[in-house]
Amino acid sequence: MKIERTSGTPATRAVGAAAYAKRVEAASIIDPVEPVPASVLGIPEAEFTPRVRDAIMGLMSEVDSLRRELTATRVRLDEVEKTADQDQLLPLLNRRAFVRELTRYIAFSGRYNTPASLIYFDLNHFKMINDTYGHAGGDAALRHFAETLLNHVRDSDCVGRLGGDEFGVLLTHAGQEQALKKADVLAEALHSSPPSYNGKEIPVSFSYGAFELKPGDNADLAMARADEAMYAQKKAGRLAE
Repeated sequence: MKIERTSGTPATRAVGAAAYAKRVEAASIIDPVEPVPASVLGIPEAEFTPRVRDAIMGLMSEVDSLRRELTATRVRLDEVEKTADQDQLLPLLNRRAFVRELTRYIAFSGRYNTPASLIYFDLNHFKMINDTYGHAGGDAALRHFAETLLNHVRDSDCVGRLGGDEFGVLLTHAGQEQALKKADVLAEALHSSPPSYNGKEIPVSFSYGAFELKPGDNADLAMARADEAMYAQKKAGRLAE
């Protein structure tokens, strides 16, 4: 018997074609073919094999990971630096950081012939405040003092705690007369807004003085002169009671 070779019916061929198309589509999803760029990082297209491509992608991933780690490290270092510069109790620079800024202000003043000044504040009878209101009351008085100073200076100025009850204010672009006027303004702000603790007002008195920074001075000499200016002005009646 002669058996004739016959092709499937049109419907059968259509079903087969559809199934083949689906297999091709599925294969392209599982292993898509990405276009290979003509040149990456200077590598010619002819040498840009799948292995080279994988190696480059791995290196790029490592670089991206290192970049993220570097950014995170910088953020942590900034936080550590801020913590190291800030006073343990008050939102002010500590003495070490203030001395650093004072040195920078002196150098800037000498290099650019721009005046800068230091205002020195010293709380009077602070031990009596601690004895009367307790250390918590004393801390409240110090915080109020610090916040009042911060609220009445420019962003370009610096405020620091130099000791237990001693404070310094660095003024940019301010000569002796400007510093004296600013010191009076700060003293008035402190005097008109006394601190309080547990609903009771804490009487606070303080001495203050201003001194224009001199090119060539060091930080210790500048603070010593500001301290002398405070005592001189204290004798002249510049004392807030």
